[in-house]
Amino acid sequence: MSAAPVSAEDVDLAVDLAVYLLKSAEPDAWSYRAGRLKWTCWETVEHIADDLFAFAVQMGPRHPPINGVVPFVCEARRGGGPASSVFAERESGPEGLLQVLEASAALLSAMVRTVSPEVRAYHPMGLADREGFAAMGVVEILVHTHDLAEGLGLEWNPPADLCERVLARLFPDAPTEAKPWPALLWSTGRTALPGRARLTEWRWHAAPEDER
Repeated sequence: MSAAPVSAEDVDLAVDLAVYLLKSAEPDAWSYRAGRLKWTCWETVEHIADDLFAFAVQMGPRHPPINGVVPFVCEARRGGGPASSVFAERESGPEGLLQVLEASAALLSAMVRTVSPEVRAYHPMGLADREGFAAMGVVEILVHTHDLAEGLGLEWNPPADLCERVLARLFPDAPTEAKPWPALLWSTGRTALPGRARLTEWRWHAAPEDER
C-alpha cells in the first residue's frame, strides 16, 4: 500500500469526479434506489453531503469533542430514510443537490487544510486526525457514488491510487491480492472477491495507526 497521506486535494478530486459522473444522470432517475441501499439516489447524495459536513464540523470547535459528536440536529425525513443535518431543496433539482454535495466537500477540504495535525476529534471508530477525516470523506464519496452509479445506470471506476491511499489509512487488513478499487468495495461490504465472501459487517480505523 502507498504510504502517501490522504489530503484535502484527495477530497477535492473525489468529489469532482463524482459530480462529473452524476451530472450525466437522467433528471427523473433520482427517485430510484441507490444500488443495494434502501435510500433513493437523492437521499444518498444528501447522506454523502451530510457525512462530509459532519466530518468537517467535528474539527471546528476550539476544543474538538472527543466523547461525542457536535450536537447538530440530525433526523430522517421519512421512515427508513437516512438521518441527516443536511438536506437539499427539492425545488433546486439535481443541479442544486450536487451543489450541496460540492459545498459540504469544500467545508471538509478547507478544515483538513486548516486544522493542526495534532487535532483529534471523536468518531465512533476512533479519535480521528485531519487525515483520518479526509480519508473517511473520500471513502464516503467513492463507495456511495458506486451505490448511486448502480441505481442511476452509470459506470464508476475511481483512480486506483486514490483508493490505495484510503485503504492504507483506514483499512489495514484490506486484501492485498486484489486491485485497490475492488479491495475498497470488499472492505466496505459491497462485493465479494475470489476466496472472500462479501462482508456483512465492516469497520474502518479512524485513529492514526500509532494511536489505535
